Amino acid sequence: MIRAGIIGGSGYTGGELIRLLLGHPAITLDFVYSTTRAGKPLSDGHPDLLGVTEARFSGKVNPEVDVVFLCLGHGNSSTFLGAHKFSPQTKVIDLSNDFRLHAESQFQGRSFVYGLPEFQREAIEAASHIANPGCFATAIQLALLPLAQAGFLGEAVHINAVTGSTGAGVSPSATTHYSWRNNNVSWYKPFTHQHLGEIGESLAALQPDAGELLFLPMRGNFTRGIFATAYTRFTDSLQAAETLFDSYYQDAPFTVRSPHPLDLKQVVNTNFAHLHLHKHGDYLLVSSVIDNLLKGASGQAVQNMNLLFGLEEKLGLELKASAF
Repeated sequence: MIRAGIIGGSGYTGGELIRLLLGHPAITLDFVYSTTRAGKPLSDGHPDLLGVTEARFSGKVNPEVDVVFLCLGHGNSSTFLGAHKFSPQTKVIDLSNDFRLHAESQFQGRSFVYGLPEFQREAIEAASHIANPGCFATAIQLALLPLAQAGFLGEAVHINAVTGSTGAGVSPSATTHYSWRNNNVSWYKPFTHQHLGEIGESLAALQPDAGELLFLPMRGNFTRGIFATAYTRFTDSLQAAETLFDSYYQDAPFTVRSPHPLDLKQVVNTNFAHLHLHKHGDYLLVSSVIDNLLKGASGQAVQNMNLLFGLEEKLGLELKASAF
């Protein structure tokens, strides 16, 4: 059994990771480290675990685990790794944005590989340290990677994506408070969202002359999921685009092209990404839906762990959506 530890287990991504690892047939959850809940039952912080486990949050870290997941706030993973030493054999999967960009991927002798399996599965399989992609970045890259590989992103790409309130984390704020978020919608960080950096680097690796990404992020009045749309000029046929996507994702177990328009319930509570293509004149519209906490965070982290340890990629992640 693979011994796993979680650093920062009291938030949304930590809670989803606990749920997945407790049900994973190849994993023993060694510890869930939390400075604010040490000694308390995991179910105190995550009521959905009541009756599932009697385990408690720990105030100590076992440096000898086989894999450790960092579920810390952005900017805190590098600080934590600087203060805590793990075994040279311990694999690290970071869910923050600390190591996603090329310029930040080297840290104290560790080399972090960008963990989007549909982009670079072989590099992940050979790695020891993984920088898990951002949630918006995952949904948007999956919509665009096949086009970049074929050289069809020479012009600007217009992107709109709406995310649920869990994307903002567990700590309440003015824009996640129920009274404000309910029956409401708004944009934020127009054209400047932090995930643009990692998206741009991946696309440029496939198509160096890729066009500008014009991204408008939106806050939705729901809790889970991301619905992203991206359109750009594409003068070939819809059938040609569908063939392109089907070929690119033929070996991707979690990324599926749907012949029908999408909705979020298809993917919420799963590690799937569903894509749909629509042609209008000389423009191709690509829709992409994921669960921001699973394929956009904890589920993808487990997917990366499976690849690191040579396990079947879908192991522990065969979750069905509730479509009604």
